[in-house]
Amino acid sequence: MSTFNVELKRVVDDSYDIEIGYALENKLAKDIESGLAGNVKKFAVITDTNVYPLYAKPIADLMKSRGFDCDVFVFEAGEKSKTRETKAIIEDEMLSKGYRRDCCIIAVGGGVVTDLAGFIAGTYGRGVPFINYATTLLAAADASVGGKTAVDTPLATNLIGLFNQPKKVYIDIACWKTLPEREVSCGLAETIKHACLASGELFEYLEKNMDALLNIDREPCEHIADENCKIKYSVVMKDERESGLREVLNLGHTVGRAVETVSGYRLLHGEAVAIGLTAEVMLSKKLGYMSDDEAQRVVDLLKRAKLPTGIPDYINREELVRKLYTDKKVRDGKLRFVIQRGIGEIVQFGDNVYATPIDEETAREIINII
Repeated sequence: MSTFNVELKRVVDDSYDIEIGYALENKLAKDIESGLAGNVKKFAVITDTNVYPLYAKPIADLMKSRGFDCDVFVFEAGEKSKTRETKAIIEDEMLSKGYRRDCCIIAVGGGVVTDLAGFIAGTYGRGVPFINYATTLLAAADASVGGKTAVDTPLATNLIGLFNQPKKVYIDIACWKTLPEREVSCGLAETIKHACLASGELFEYLEKNMDALLNIDREPCEHIADENCKIKYSVVMKDERESGLREVLNLGHTVGRAVETVSGYRLLHGEAVAIGLTAEVMLSKKLGYMSDDEAQRVVDLLKRAKLPTGIPDYINREELVRKLYTDKKVRDGKLRFVIQRGIGEIVQFGDNVYATPIDEETAREIINII
């Protein structure tokens, strides 16, 4: 009997740039020509049915005009498409068109697109490079930093996936002008979440500039895009693999993800997060970490962003309570919540512990009052 040690120590630099600007299609093409993806000449643009005619097809046409081999792979828009089945369909389509390991994926769209495309890139050919071209405020706030990619299943949300960092992220604020108002509000939900967990100053900025943000005025939109990236980066750089601190980014998501799923995705992700944040501030107030005034400021700001703050009547509350147990923060069968302290800070419950167990009856009580 013998033992052979396979030593595979390595140092990996997964650093990348996030470029925030307007109409960045030509900058994307120029960067690729300058070697952003190495010597790759074959590009798979992955997008959804909403984004395809607006941005994905023009980007693919631009790539072709620059001499690159490029195809567009389109799936039905919406969270319902973020599944293993959609991933397999796209992979099979890529295989049928001759995509092998010498390719690069360009994700053009919102968070569902970047989550799915990033996951595909991490497993296709055992890993190919990818680039994110974020077209929504929600993607700019939530999906542009961190490298978390995943799909949903009937039993859990975002538990099947991997950490995979892009070559570069483009946040094209010009795209926000074409978003329905409902989608703009969804992006503001994640921005409000970031303010609640890390920046009282950003929260006050949102209170003062909400109308301008809903109108997609250039200066405040650039400001919140930059602030979102800074806040998320400050967390991710300390905990890339979600071993502790990164859980703070799940503020409002325990109830939020459950509401989103139980609604049958009638609620958009940001709308569900807004309801989850409302539940979280009620819980924080109950536990003594927020005042009545602070909790009301959060609820009022969500309302000003034209977001829901109550659970719709068509959602069964007991089904919602049961769904909480599919949250990825559950440990040993116990619900765990991230809790904010006032506005701009998260409660730390121990060394590298940022979520606390909450008994089912307390969770049910909170759910029944919103």
